[in-house]
Amino acid sequence: MDQSIIFMTIVGMGLVTYLPRVLPMLLLSGRNLAPWIGRWLSFVPATVLAALLAPGLLCPEGTLNISDENLFLLVALPTFLVAWKFKSFFGTVAVGMVLVALGRYFLT
Repeated sequence: MDQSIIFMTIVGMGLVTYLPRVLPMLLLSGRNLAPWIGRWLSFVPATVLAALLAPGLLCPEGTLNISDENLFLLVALPTFLVAWKFKSFFGTVAVGMVLVALGRYFLT
């Protein structure tokens, strides 16, 4: 493959990746947003996190599994409680990892 095509592909991918992030920051910096926009934007991180987690929890092998055989769903419930109670990212991740390890050791 021609080296210039590879280079242009990499440059194009970089532009597509960074322009949607940089342009809003440049256009909106220093401006006050309407309160409803700020409130709407505050939900974006939780929504993205839920969209990333849901397929792994509900469809661990590619098909919907909400039974008691789904270890990840079983572990998610106490892990969510730990996250809600202690509001610690690293504590939540550690509890989730330990529970998955214990579940794999004792249940499988």
